Amino acid sequence: MLVRQGSHRNEKIDRGLAASLAAVAGALNASAFYAVGFFSANMTGNVSTLSDHLAVGQWLSALFYGGIVLAFVLGAAVSTLIVNEGRRRNVHAIYAYSILTEAFLLAILGCAELWLLTEWRVPVLILGLAFLMGLQNAVVTRISDARVRTTHVSGMATDLGIELGIAFDVLRGREPATETRHNLTKLRLHLYTIVAFLVGGVLGVVVYRAVGGYLLILAAVLLTVIALDAIWRAREILAARNKIVGKNADEEA
Repeated sequence: MLVRQGSHRNEKIDRGLAASLAAVAGALNASAFYAVGFFSANMTGNVSTLSDHLAVGQWLSALFYGGIVLAFVLGAAVSTLIVNEGRRRNVHAIYAYSILTEAFLLAILGCAELWLLTEWRVPVLILGLAFLMGLQNAVVTRISDARVRTTHVSGMATDLGIELGIAFDVLRGREPATETRHNLTKLRLHLYTIVAFLVGGVLGVVVYRAVGGYLLILAAVLLTVIALDAIWRAREILAARNKIVGKNADEEA
C-alpha cells in the first residue's frame, strides 16, 4: 500500500490504502469531536467557523480555529519535505517511513493525553491531531497521485457523485461503454473511502468511551504495523531487483 507510487499502483492497492488509513483518520477525528467538541481534519468546517468568529469579533476563538488550519497545512508541508528528501536519497519506502513518523508522533500525543495534559488538553490534542492528519493526507495524496484522500470525505463524496452521474450516462448510452470499467474502479474506491471513514468513526467513539486516550496509542500501533509491513515489502522488492541486476551483470560478464 505504501510502496508503489502513481501509475504503478492498481485498484486493489488503492482500496487497501483508502480502507485502512481512512478508518484510522475517521476514528481519530470522530473520537476527538466526542471528547472535546472539535474536528481535527475538517478544514472546510474549521475555515467556515474561523470566518464566523472573525466576523463577530471573537478573536481568541478565531485564533484557535486559525491554528487548527495552520497545523493541518504545516503537517502536509512537513510530510512533503520528508518525502522529497527521501526520494532525493532514493529511499524506496519513504512513504511508509512518513506514516511511521505519524505513528510515533501520535503515540507521543496519546501519552500526553493520558498522563500529562490538564489545562492545555484541548488545544494540544486538536492541534496535534490536525498536524498529523495533514501529514497523513499529504502522504496518501502524493503516493496515489491524488486518487485517494483519507482524512476527510468532502472530495470523495463529490467524486462519488460525479462517477454516479457518469455511470448513469453510460447506462443510457450517452457515454461510451469503454468508460464502464474505469468508472466502476473509481466508484469502488470512493465508496470504500467513505465507508471506511464512517466505520472508523463509529469504532473510534466506541473505543474512546471504553478506554479513553488509549485509543491514540492503539491507532499508533496500527499505523506502525501498516508502515513496518510496507517497509519490509519495499526491502523485499529492492532485494529482488538487486538480485536480477546482479544476475544480468554476471551473464554479460
